[in-house]
This record gives sequence, structure tokens and C-alpha cells, in this order.
Amino acid sequence: MVFNSARRPTYVPNRISDPKYIRILDTTLRDGEQSSGVAFTPKEKLDIARQLAKLGVDVIEAGFPAASKSEAEAVKLIAQEVGNTSITDKNFGDHVPVISCLARCTKKDIDVAWEAVKYAKYPRIMTFIATSEIHMKYKLNMTKVEVLEKAKGMVQYAKSLGCHDIQFCIEDATRSEREFLYEILGEVINAGATTVGIGDTVGCSLPNEFGQLIADIRANTPRIEDVIISTHCHNDLGLATANTLLGASNGARQLEVTINGIGERAGNASLEEVVMAIKCKSELLDYLCTGIDTKHISIASKWYVEEYTGMQVQPHKAIVGANAFAHQSGIHQDGVLKNKSTYELISPEDIGLHRSNEFGLTLGKLSGSHALKVKLRELGYNYDGKELNDMFVRFKLLAETNKVITDDDLKALASL
Repeated sequence: MVFNSARRPTYVPNRISDPKYIRILDTTLRDGEQSSGVAFTPKEKLDIARQLAKLGVDVIEAGFPAASKSEAEAVKLIAQEVGNTSITDKNFGDHVPVISCLARCTKKDIDVAWEAVKYAKYPRIMTFIATSEIHMKYKLNMTKVEVLEKAKGMVQYAKSLGCHDIQFCIEDATRSEREFLYEILGEVINAGATTVGIGDTVGCSLPNEFGQLIADIRANTPRIEDVIISTHCHNDLGLATANTLLGASNGARQLEVTINGIGERAGNASLEEVVMAIKCKSELLDYLCTGIDTKHISIASKWYVEEYTGMQVQPHKAIVGANAFAHQSGIHQDGVLKNKSTYELISPEDIGLHRSNEFGLTLGKLSGSHALKVKLRELGYNYDGKELNDMFVRFKLLAETNKVITDDDLKALASL
């Protein structure tokens, strides 16, 4: 397994000097907040933004200023504070994150967005429109010509305000006619867009489909080499992470993600999954790399996003779930006690997680005598031979009725 890292390239909106470097855009504070039942206070948004900066996120999408006055103020506060604070990392160098915010394709939205975000050292406006037949007909009630003119005009308008970092996103790109996609992307690039976002808005793509879409956009869109291609994948079929990685493999150089994969409906591509997949399997991804300091993942997940949203991470969630580094099966426990890499692809320390015991052992009815012996030794009891065998019999009887055996249970068994 190869862990790949690189110095973070100097920020230029429409260009990355290192062709292997992947920008990470975190949208926890915008799309993540669209999760049912989630509403961050301005203080919570600022706290999360600070942690995202420590994590090394390249672009923080801070919110949707047109939604409310308090939302606009929260975005402005993040732009002023986080967007002007340099984070020093010995591996990746000094870093000030780009602060982005969302605006619909209207002058009013763009005005409010620019007023909120312009205080950052690197401000960005992200505007969007849908291009699929179903969205244009039923939601927008607009023709292709009208959508094209609106997209081009609003990019030009954002640029006229003094914004030189403009991301234009195609909503429902994966259900859109290809030729129209190429045309509208070419027009917004000519109008001044520096990043173009490709949305799998309803999470309907398979990985090979999404990867091919990115490849086709690169091959057929005029001046596509003058901008960064970004992916925005939803998880309705459980494929957001896979689709995001296939997008990167086919030339996308900005990936949009959220902490814990939160977001609208089934959520978004998960930052921790995407980043750790790139880190662990870089050699199979043409040695792509990010500027994320993964040791801050666990804190961001548990202390901030899980705490502030009230949305408990499912125990078996990859990377950050409570069971991600826990071992209960006797076969697995015996393996990790001999060598942790037998059943652990990554170390918990890689994401900043420190387990309550060195090997992540939990005891239950499938646990073996090796794990029991180690747990008893941790509690100050040394059992071997027949004594251990007898204890193991008592342990197994208890484990048939108790789902998890606690330290207090073991002490009680030892006292018999």
C-alpha cells in the first residue's frame, strides 16, 4: 500500500500546476445542511469551517446566502475569518482555503452571494442551472436557448462584479443530452467560468457511466482545458464515492464531498471515503493525491459534524463508523493480535482515532480464547492452560445471552 502526498500547488482558479493534484471542495455547510432535520447556527458553521481548514480542504462551500439574512451573515463571517487565516502544515505548506457560496442563476442571488463572500482572500461564486429535459420542462419551464442564455449571462454578470473565480455547475448533468452539455459548458467557459461542475444530482449513474461522461466532456467541450472539471455525486444508489473516484480517474480535478457523506436525501460522496481511497490506492489511480491532513478526519466527523447535526453515524460506516476499527470475530481477533494489517487496511491513527484498547477488540459470542486472554491481561488477570479453558467456557455461556461482554462482566467471571 502506497500513501501518496504532495506539496499543495499555488492556487490559481482555473489551473493546477501539478496534474496529479486533486482539489477537495467540502460542501458540508451547504449541501450537507440540506439533510432533513439539520440546521447549523452561525457559530456552528464557523466552528466546522475552521476544522475543515485544519483538515486541509481546498475549497469550503460555506452556504447559500440568498436563503436568509442569517445565512448571508454566516457566510460573510467565514469569509472574513477562515478565508483570511493561513493554516501551516509541514507536509503541504501554508494554506488559505477558497471560500465559495451558492447562487441561483439570478442577479439578485449573485449580488447577495458576492456581498457575503468577497471578504475572503480567495472568494468564489458558484452558480448553477439544470440542463436535463425533465428539469427544463417541469421545474424551470425554459427552452434550451433560454437556459443557455441565462447561464452565459449570469457568469458574465458575476464576473462584472469583480469576481474572478466562478464555478458554473450543471444540475442533473447525468440525465442531460450530451451535445447540449458540451455546448453550454463551452459557452460558460467563454463567459468567464473557471471551474465547471458536473452533477449526478439524483445519484443515478453507475461508475463506468459517470467516468465516461467526464471523459466525453473532456473530449468534446470547447476550451475545456482552460478550466477545472468538478464532480458532485449524490448517493441514492450507494455509488457516490465510486462515481467520484471514476470522475477523478477520467480527468476531474476537483471533487465535491461532505463529512460523513451527509446531504440531500441519501447524501453526498463522503470526504473520508474519497480521500482515504485516493491515499490508500493512489498507485491504481495514476498516483493522484490530495492536500488533506487525514489525522483531522475523526475529529471533524465526531466532534463537529455528528455533534452539531445530531445525526449519528451508522456503526459500520466506512472510515468513521464506531465499528470501522473494531474486531469481534475470533478469527479476526487472532489475526490482528499477531499483526494488525491482517484485517486493517488503514490504521486508526491515520484518521486521528485513538482506540480504547490497542487492537480494537470487542468481546461477544464469536470471540476466541486469544482475545479473551489479552483482554483479561489488560485487566490484571493472567490465565493460561486449563485455567484459561475453564474461563473460556464460562465466557461463552455468558456471551450466549449478553450481546457484548464488558470489562465488568470479565471481572465478575474472574471472581467465580
